[in-house]
Amino acid sequence: MTYPIIEEDGFKYIEAGTGETLVLLHGLMGELSNWELVIEHFKDRYRVIIPILPIYDLPILTLGVKALSRYLHRFLKYKNLNQVVLVGNSLGGHVGLVFTVAHQEFVKALVLTGSSGLYENAFGGSFPRRESYDYIKEKVEFTFYDPATATKELVDDVFKTVNDRSRVIRILTMAKSAIRHNMSKELSKITIPVSLIWGKNDKVTPPEVAEEFHQLLPNSELNWVDKCGHAPMMEHPEEFNTFLDKFLDRILLK
Repeated sequence: MTYPIIEEDGFKYIEAGTGETLVLLHGLMGELSNWELVIEHFKDRYRVIIPILPIYDLPILTLGVKALSRYLHRFLKYKNLNQVVLVGNSLGGHVGLVFTVAHQEFVKALVLTGSSGLYENAFGGSFPRRESYDYIKEKVEFTFYDPATATKELVDDVFKTVNDRSRVIRILTMAKSAIRHNMSKELSKITIPVSLIWGKNDKVTPPEVAEEFHQLLPNSELNWVDKCGHAPMMEHPEEFNTFLDKFLDRILLK
């Protein structure tokens, strides 16, 4: 990623552009680079901010989806931000949901792509053969419709992460927290506009999860990306950006 990481007052984030604010939330195994083509597309018209969620820094005893939501709250207050558009992938979507239920006044709209919060075939559920590079490669490829999206660089990063004992313990803790924290009874409280941009071939949070989100979120739209897995903004960035553009035009021109 070509953007410098800003570190100040215990927060790490990247920022580009000016205008209405988009806050992008990465997933459990997500890198900032997952959002690179989204930033490139939107930074000329929007202020785009990506906080690094402190999965590897928060005290392990309190680590969970709610702790990340509290961190996001502190970050938005620190940056003096409100009425932002939250865009979350996978765990990042789940954090966005928990935050929006608690602090809807901060959020103008919400975009979810491959979000956990209802059901997930958890990538981070267990790593019985984490020392096997081929096994980790298979797990990363499972995330996408086209296995070629799982580049060697991406597989290398995941392999290194899951073979770091302190990191893998945190990943497992976080994954279990996400599975336990089912949002189905809380989603009706979210009345702001929500756009679901979902891979039609997502095996981690399958299409029926998107349909259930659409049913439970009262002010939601559902957009399908064909031949696409769990991370549409990586696998089909042009389609993802087109859906997001249309949604932003609709909600911000109101």
